[in-house]
Amino acid sequence: MTKVSERSFETIQNLASSPLKMADQIGDVVEKGNKQLAEVFLKFASSTEETQKILTPIFETTKEVGYELSRKTVAALQANTEASFSHLQALLSATSPSQLFELQSSFLHKRVNASIENAKEFGALVTKAAAEISKPIRDASDKVLTDLQAR
Repeated sequence: MTKVSERSFETIQNLASSPLKMADQIGDVVEKGNKQLAEVFLKFASSTEETQKILTPIFETTKEVGYELSRKTVAALQANTEASFSHLQALLSATSPSQLFELQSSFLHKRVNASIENAKEFGALVTKAAAEISKPIRDASDKVLTDLQAR
């Protein structure tokens, strides 16, 4: 420990004995700090632009998919409501219990098929959206990996 403190003291003495050296060293440190700060700022600005390039298509795709899902949901709800109303009218005009049973069975069969179709459409839309959303991220990671391999 004494060696470290002796060296520190000698360094301080040498700097104190030559104020011009100390001013030059401080100037060098400040200049180096400014260069590093400028480099960091440029990297940050570049990263911000790259991030914006990635996020913009993701937000646009998400917005479009959200609108499409909302439109499909409203259309499915509307079709379900109309089918239920028509079914109610048919039930009210039924003349026998067997006719009621047949109408109910047919209605349930149609509703299950419609639900399956809606689920398929929603699934296809979500799968397509996931592929579109992941493309900018995948491209950016490929670029980063390529840059890292080049180094």
